[in-house]
Amino acid sequence: MKVIYIHQYFRKPTDGGPIRSYYLGKALIDSGVEVEIVTSHNNDNYRFEQVEGINVHFLPIKYDNRFSYFRRKISFLFFCIRSYFFIIKNIKNVDYCYATSTPLTVGITALMLKKINKIPYYFEVRDLWPEAPIQLGIIKNSLVKKALYYLEKTIYKNADKVITLSPGMSKGVEKYISTEKIELIPNISDCEYFQKEEKQTKNTFYYGVGNQFVISYIGAIGKVNNIDYIISLAETLKKQKIKNVVFLIAGRGSEVLQLRAQCRALELNNIRFLGFHNRKEIKKLLNVTDASIITFADKPILETNSPNKFFDSLASGKLCIVNNKGWIKNLIEEH
Repeated sequence: MKVIYIHQYFRKPTDGGPIRSYYLGKALIDSGVEVEIVTSHNNDNYRFEQVEGINVHFLPIKYDNRFSYFRRKISFLFFCIRSYFFIIKNIKNVDYCYATSTPLTVGITALMLKKINKIPYYFEVRDLWPEAPIQLGIIKNSLVKKALYYLEKTIYKNADKVITLSPGMSKGVEKYISTEKIELIPNISDCEYFQKEEKQTKNTFYYGVGNQFVISYIGAIGKVNNIDYIISLAETLKKQKIKNVVFLIAGRGSEVLQLRAQCRALELNNIRFLGFHNRKEIKKLLNVTDASIITFADKPILETNSPNKFFDSLASGKLCIVNNKGWIKNLIEEH
């Protein structure tokens, strides 16, 4: 069997960031399935790479979450069109397509492959679009909202299966299709790689945390991630003269410069921005971590999220702190 796997932001373990597609692609390869991943990168030319048996096609389509809203949408549409024509021209004898969001527009490629080329597809929902950007106030035009809701419904209805990452996402999809077509597969972690272990002196020295209680945030640093919440915690501890707690923030995003400036203005020396970490660096950071914190803006739609670093933190045996309601909070309280 041959599967086309469409993911605009595919990452390898050495790259860092969400690597769910790597795990799933590798599992398919180990099961005897031939996997062709079609993705994008910020270089100027097409690149082919084999990643542990997975054939990965990198299309030159630039994207950065610091792009303007309009420029990001152009990148999404360009990818869905270019990926379709790349697939039909270069990849033959395909049995199935597996398309993973975000963005929702990858579903357009899957739809075209089904309608024109008779290739059935599974669609994976990593975030509920367009509900997320609508609740966050990013999409305001009523006609655009209607068009995106219609596209969402069409993609779900034409999929053989819809894969969701949380119970809340499943409920969002159930508005359009029967529960029999929905499969819930939460985010995952490599429990052989991430394990509970004693703090290593070389790592505490590297991060300069000594005997401090370390609270780490790992992930994107954008408006929806609400890092202001962590800054307010750090400010409260400073006012209470609690000096043995430090916050380490590992990630990148559109809010980094503003948040750094905010910390300087408040003279907070108990919070540090470490920059982006790959998987190897995350393991080192989790080794010195006492508690992992997951924060989101106070929007109902964000309660459905399934953050991959939460699962890496669980595998590493870390206390987990969340700042919103939802299934992750319930999971922590129950277990």
